[in-house]
Amino acid sequence: MALRTRISERQRRLGAELRRIREAHKITTNEAAAVAGLRAPFLSNIEGGRTAIATERLRRLCEHYGNISNPYVEALVAMSESSGKGWWSGYQGRVTQYALNLAELEAGSTTIHSYHPLLVPGLLQTEDYIRALFDDEQPRHATTEDAVTFRLERQRILTGESAPTVHVVIHEAALRMHYGGPKVMHGQLMHLIELARLPNVTIRIFPFRARTYSGVSAPFLYLAPPVEELATVVLDHPAQQIYRDSPEHLSQYRALFERLKGSALPPITPSTAAEAQTVPGSLMLIQHLLYDL
Repeated sequence: MALRTRISERQRRLGAELRRIREAHKITTNEAAAVAGLRAPFLSNIEGGRTAIATERLRRLCEHYGNISNPYVEALVAMSESSGKGWWSGYQGRVTQYALNLAELEAGSTTIHSYHPLLVPGLLQTEDYIRALFDDEQPRHATTEDAVTFRLERQRILTGESAPTVHVVIHEAALRMHYGGPKVMHGQLMHLIELARLPNVTIRIFPFRARTYSGVSAPFLYLAPPVEELATVVLDHPAQQIYRDSPEHLSQYRALFERLKGSALPPITPSTAAEAQTVPGSLMLIQHLLYDL
């Protein structure tokens, strides 16, 4: 079987999980390969995400490793059996591999936590805001239109049948930057208020006056599927996107997001008039920003 030349995040993660479990149980590659009826180099390629593993062999390995919950095993099986195909597959070669990975991760998530210090997160952006961001890129790429359409398509998960629970913290700085000018920002701020009406979407604004923390300057996404152990943290840097999935990293970013939430203003509540709020909240701040435009 030929090795994969392009490894998706799902394929990489499955292999990494199998390696982590094996090493946690102090089992050598040779021993595990023998249990699965494989050669050691082949198992190494599986753990590297470079080739697939048959379901029966995957179950045999998990049974041999022992002390693994059934939901976790079934989640690994689902990852293994997944074709990785979805609406995003039609964009293969038209958008970046990172964008494809992100769409697949979002599609498999039941909970999404998102923190952004300088931009409104992609799932909440208006089309005009998206275009303003891409217009700032020089030189412009031929695939810009595909990238815009792709991002808008991603947003459909917010209102789909299996819509995830989405918690977002946006730094006030992101809302004071006039990407595309006042008209675009007015539409974007109004869009945030409308999105906050969705029962599965909670949006908080992190004000300038709030207490800051180490790591508050970098955007991140915490994407959790039904089995929390298989969550993924995505760090968005200008040069590359970095994935973190060790238990230590997952715990660290869960705690960081809770601190950010705790220091942010109360969430946007469109059903409550600003004058009726007992304490200044995210809605009041957005209305103030709208007034200043």
